[in-house]
Formats: sequence, structure tokens, C-alpha cells
Amino acid sequence: MKKNTKFKKSIGFFSGISLVAGMVIGSGVYYLGSYVLQRTEYSFGLALVCWLIGGLISTLGGLCFAELGASRPVSGGMTVYLTEAYSPALGFINGFSSFILNNSGSIASLAMAAVIGVNSIFGLSDLGIKMAAIFIIVFFTIVNLLGVKYGIVVSNITMVLRLIPLFLIIFLGVFMGKYNPDLSISFAGTSVDGKGIVGIISMIAYATFASLWAYDGWTNLNTVGEEIIEPEKNIPRSIIFSMLLITGVYILFNYAIYRLIPADEIISMIEAGQLYVGNEVAQRYLGDFGHILVVSGMTIGIIGMTATDILVFPRTYYAMAQEGYFPKKFKNVDEKTGVPVEATIASSIISIILVVFNDLQQLTDYLITLSSLLNVLCIIAVIIYRKKYPNLNRPYKVWGGIPMVIITSILFIILVINQFIEDPRSALFGLLVPLIGYIVYLYYKKKNNGKEYKTLDE
Repeated sequence: MKKNTKFKKSIGFFSGISLVAGMVIGSGVYYLGSYVLQRTEYSFGLALVCWLIGGLISTLGGLCFAELGASRPVSGGMTVYLTEAYSPALGFINGFSSFILNNSGSIASLAMAAVIGVNSIFGLSDLGIKMAAIFIIVFFTIVNLLGVKYGIVVSNITMVLRLIPLFLIIFLGVFMGKYNPDLSISFAGTSVDGKGIVGIISMIAYATFASLWAYDGWTNLNTVGEEIIEPEKNIPRSIIFSMLLITGVYILFNYAIYRLIPADEIISMIEAGQLYVGNEVAQRYLGDFGHILVVSGMTIGIIGMTATDILVFPRTYYAMAQEGYFPKKFKNVDEKTGVPVEATIASSIISIILVVFNDLQQLTDYLITLSSLLNVLCIIAVIIYRKKYPNLNRPYKVWGGIPMVIITSILFIILVINQFIEDPRSALFGLLVPLIGYIVYLYYKKKNNGKEYKTLDE
């Protein structure tokens, strides 16, 4: 294994789409639709609007990341951007938070979600669910350690397979749906009735925030920037194409469910805790075979998402180690496989620890607030980059320019602030990790004799 071996360029346009879709389309779309409906007080029309808003905001964020990625195709993605735009401390806090909570927690929550999705078949105990989740993490860690090409193959195959149940339910809804849900948008009789525009915005923001976990992951293609073929072209294309496709699929999927099951039954199911309404659709219209097909496709999708995350996330820790701000061994890249072995193994160990000590809902709540806050800072970094590094080559620029970046930032900020208001406990806990991260940063700074780092050649 060589210390400074470079990554291999092995990710093209389709693989880029697979990675984005692989990190976005997972368990969220299957159960978060229930949370969106709950938060809109079962206004089916408003729920679809919230899915659209969530997709548009995520796509706008993706456009900002496309500019950063095309200009700076580096391993580490957000950690590098935050370092160069703001300060090394903020870049480190992002990477540390990703290692301890965001990225590792995403792997842990996905592995558990994959098992929970099929647990109605196997009837595992809580301990059994955690053991199965740990097995998934260990197995795909081994697969990814064999080489990037194997991880990409898994991502490509599972990306296609995970779309099958989604498209199947959409097809059923379009051609076999016999119910016409009320899609009108009215706030009369709801908890925000009489509270004016502030109450309406709060409800929409709270419901939209629930959808963001289903869209989360669009930031991570930039993390493998050094391994993308023609990054100046393929990063923007992959992000934009993927996010538009995913937004359309999510809206149609939820609409199809509304067409296939009466509204009152959907409400009863959700209130009874039966959140995976899509599974019920398959059972009713396709029998046991359809149910197995949908559950299998969903599970494969979630497992594929887990495998993709295990592939991508360690590149951030590699980038931090390169600058002397993480364990030195994390910057080792295997000469034959092109894999940062130690960083990958460490990432999976933290993920396993999170599986052992947390449940799925806890991880989801903690992850999305901190993730969204860091995304906002990175979106604003587009403006800072343009001012700070005016001579940087920018083969792609955000549509709409600086005004569009500002609008996107404001939309994310509104969602984050509203989440602090609606769920302060989870939001504040999510901020505890960055505070610890700053203390660790000061340790490494002292260890490096106060040396700061800049990865961008000015």
C-alpha cells in the first residue's frame, strides 16, 4: 500500500447518476410520505406540493454543488469547500461531524431500515435487527475494499433494481387507480387556520423538512470528484439529471398511492403506525408476489444505498488526513484497488457503533438538521468562492447566478429555523457534535504546531 497513491478515474456519467440516485433513493420515499401527510394534517394536495418544494430546493442546492464540483473536483467535497470558503476549522467540523454522526449515521440508519423493511417476513427481535444491520455493513465494507469498480457495479445494478417497485406502483396508480383524492389546498379547519401567512409557511416548512431525508444525498457526488471522468461535465450533468428524475418519481409515487387506496384508509393506516403504505398497495393489487416484489426491490435499493455510502464517505476522511487533521493512516490509498482502506474500515466501525446504541427514528431526527445546516453553508460558499477566487476556472455556473444562490440559501434557512422551532431537542443534539468537533480541531491544530491549511492553490 502506498502512502500517496492517487485515486483512479473510473466514474462516468451513468455511474455518476447511479451514485447520486444510489445515495438518494432508499427507504425514505416508502415511509416519509406518511410523515409528510401527518404534518400537512392529511391534506393530500398540500403533501404533493411539499414533495415538489423539497425536490426543487434539493435540485437548486444541487446546482450550487455542481458549480463547486466542476470548479474543484477534489476528494472530500464539502470539507474542502468549507475549508477554502470559510476556515479550516469549519471544514474540519464538517468532516468530523460526518465521521461521528452524519455519514456514519446515514450508513447505520440505512442498514437498519433495510432490515426493518423486511422484518414482517422474518420477525426478528430488536437484537436480531441490529445484528443483521451490522452484517450488511461488514459485507459491503469488504466488497468496497476489493476496489472502486466493484462498488460502482453494485451501485449501478441496485440503482436499476430499486426503481422497479417505484415504477410498478406508479404504473398501477396511473392505469388501475380508481380513487380521485381531493388535491385541493385549503387551511380551513386546520391548526394553522387564522394564523395567517406565518402559520401556513410553518406548516409547509415542517412537512417539507420531512421530505428532505428522502432527497438527502445529492451533496455526495462531489466527495469522489477526483475519481470522476471529465468532472467539469459529468458532475453537473449527473447531479441535475438525477435530481430532476428523483423529484418526478417521488411525486408520482405518492400520487399513485393516493389513487390506489381510499384517503380514509390511508389515514387509518398511518395513524395505526403502518407507514409503508406502498407495501399495502402491492399486496392489494398484485397479491403475495407483488408484495414480495416491492419489498425486495425496496430492500435492494436500501442495501445498495448503504453500499454506495460505504464507498463514498471515506474520501472525506482521506482528504482531512492529507492535511494532517485526522489520523495519518486515513490518507493511505491501496495501490491496486484505489481504496482508502483504513478510512473505510474506521467509517464502518463508527457506523456499527451507531447501530448498537441508536434506533432508526433517533438517527433520522439527528441527521437531517445538522446535514441541512451544513448544506446551507456550502451553498453560500458558491458566492464566497466567486469573490475570493475570481480567477478559478468555472466550466459550469449556477443557473440564475448569485440571486439563485441567495434564494436557495434562504429556502434552506427557513426550513432549518422551522425545524429548531418544531423539534428543538433533536436539532440541539445535532449541534452538540460540531462543538465536540471544534475541540478536536484545536487538538490537531496544536499537534500541527498551529499550522493551518489551504488546499486551493491561489
